[in-house]
Amino acid sequence: MATDAVAAAMAASSLCDNLEPATVRTGIRDVLAAGAARAGERVVVGGWVRTGREQGKGTFAFLELSDGSCASTLQVIVDAAVRPLARLTATGTSVLVEGEIKEPPEGTKQNVELKVSRVLEVGEVDAAAYPLPKGKVKLTLEKLRDVVHLRSRTNTIGAVARIRHQLAFATHRFFHENAFLYVHTPIITTSDCEGAGEMFQVTTLFSQAEKTEKELKENPAPSESEIEAAKVIVKEKGDAIAQLKAAKASKQDISAAVDGLHRAKEHVSKLEERSKLKPGIPRWDDGSIAFENDFFKRQAFLTVSGQLQVETYACALSSVYTFGPTFRAENSHTSRHLAEFWMVEPEIAFANLQDDMNCAEKYIQYLCKWLLDHCREDMEFMVKNYDKSAIERLELVSSTPFVRISYTKAVELLKNVTDKKFDNKVEWGIDLASEHERYTHQNLMPFFHFIRD
Repeated sequence: MATDAVAAAMAASSLCDNLEPATVRTGIRDVLAAGAARAGERVVVGGWVRTGREQGKGTFAFLELSDGSCASTLQVIVDAAVRPLARLTATGTSVLVEGEIKEPPEGTKQNVELKVSRVLEVGEVDAAAYPLPKGKVKLTLEKLRDVVHLRSRTNTIGAVARIRHQLAFATHRFFHENAFLYVHTPIITTSDCEGAGEMFQVTTLFSQAEKTEKELKENPAPSESEIEAAKVIVKEKGDAIAQLKAAKASKQDISAAVDGLHRAKEHVSKLEERSKLKPGIPRWDDGSIAFENDFFKRQAFLTVSGQLQVETYACALSSVYTFGPTFRAENSHTSRHLAEFWMVEPEIAFANLQDDMNCAEKYIQYLCKWLLDHCREDMEFMVKNYDKSAIERLELVSSTPFVRISYTKAVELLKNVTDKKFDNKVEWGIDLASEHERYTHQNLMPFFHFIRD
C-alpha cells in the first residue's frame, strides 16, 4: 500500500519537461487576486486537483485546482471534448491547462473561474492508492506523518509553509531596513557557545568503525607469522640483488630484481598497516576516544547558536544578525524544547539595554503587522481551525507599546502575590521560572501598565 501511494504521488507530481518555450504559467493566487478584472484573458494554470466531479451527464467536469500559491482553489471547467474527464477528476491529479478567465454565474462563491480550451499535461493518479482524502475530509497531523511526501498539499501544512516563508522574508527585510548585515555562521563547530545547551556530536568514527569491521570480516588482519614470512621474502630478494651485483649481472636483470624487492616491501607495509586495524571506535590506552582519527581531528558538534561568531562581526561591522538552523540535544519531550529550529540572533555595537529592547519590540511588531498585511487568508484559516484569537493578538501586539519592567520590580511584585502559591520560591537573584513569567504577564503587566500611564 505504501509503495502504491508513493507511486501515485510521484505520478501526480510529474509533468512533461518538454513544454513549449512560450508556455508561461500564471499562479492561482494572481488569478484570484485580480478577480473579474482579468475576465476574458487567456492564461496557463498548473496545479493539483483537490476535488473533481463530472456534471451534465458526463459532458463536462468541475475541478477545484490548487497550486500552493494561496489557500484558495481555482474552479476549472473542462468539457469532455477537450480531454476524457475520467483522467482529470481524481483527487491528486496534476494538470497543466490553458483557458479563459470568466466571471461565474451570479450566486456562486467563486469570483472567477477558468474555462479550459486545452489540456497541456496530465499526471494521473491511482485514486484507490492516493492517501489524501477528497474535499474537506481532514487527516490528523499524526496521520500526515505517514505520508510526509504529500502532507504539504494539505491546507494546514500549506498555510504553515506560507506563513513561515513570510516571517523569514520579513525578518530579512526588517534587519535590512534597519542597516543590519546578514552574517552566515558555521553549522558545524567545535564551540559550545558558553554552555548554551546540550550538543549533537558530528563524527565519522562510527562509519569508519563499521567499514573497518566489514573489511576485517571479509579480509581478516594478517597474523604475525604472515608478516614474518613476508619479511623473509624481502630479505631473500635483497640477498638475490647482492648476488646479482657481485656476479656483474646485466643492468636489466638487476632492475627487475630491484622492482621485485620494492613490491615485496610494499606488501610488508600493507600487511603491517592492516595488522593495526582493530574493530570498534579507536581509543587511547587510557580508554579515551582517539579523535585525531575523526574527520576534523577533534570533537565537533552541530551549533547551538551563532552568537560567538556574530559577536566578532559586530565588533567590525556594527549591526549584524545571523538567521539559521540551530540544534539542541536536551532530553526533553515538551513543546518548549526542539532538537532543531531556526533562530534570529542580532548583535549591535555601541548599544545599551534600551537599544536592545527597542530593536526587539520593533522587530516583533514588524512581523505581526507583516502577517496581517500579507498572510490574512492563511491566518484566518488558523483562526477557524486552530487558534481563535490569533489575529486579535497580532493586532494587539502590532499596535500596543510593550510594557517594560525591571527584574527587581518584577521580583518585588511577585513576592507580594497572595492569590497564588508558586512551586519555585521567589527571591532576588534567582532566574524567574516559567510560572513566574506567566503570572507576571497575565496578572501584573496590565496593573504595571496602568501605574505607568
